[in-house]
Amino acid sequence: MNTQCDDDDDIQQSDCGQLVIVDNAFFESAVSGDYELVGFNLNDDCLNIEVSASGCDGETWSMVLVDSGEVAESLPEQRYLKFVFTNEEVCLAVFRQSRVFNLTALRVDGSNEVVLNIEGFPEVINYMYP
Repeated sequence: MNTQCDDDDDIQQSDCGQLVIVDNAFFESAVSGDYELVGFNLNDDCLNIEVSASGCDGETWSMVLVDSGEVAESLPEQRYLKFVFTNEEVCLAVFRQSRVFNLTALRVDGSNEVVLNIEGFPEVINYMYP
């Protein structure tokens, strides 16, 4: 099997991380636990978010990225999201973890860029795509 061809490379680039959840009811009701944002970076369709928080080992942490489903009609268009962190661990140690999210569900038809406003993040993210 040849894994060096261009078609395989395209599939790997667009298939990253867990999918963003687009659900207005979930967005409206979502409440995040306490975490510290260590950093984030965007690589093609993949958004990597690194956080730190107290816990026993971080194995039970849940992290999801939820979009409101609303698109603000601006140039470029804008979307509104929440990073929802769930931590039920009651230990005092501090751990770091990263999650990668696939942003392809956030693309806007007829556009090649959308501004992502993630609640609690210090800056917006300009997501550009072909």
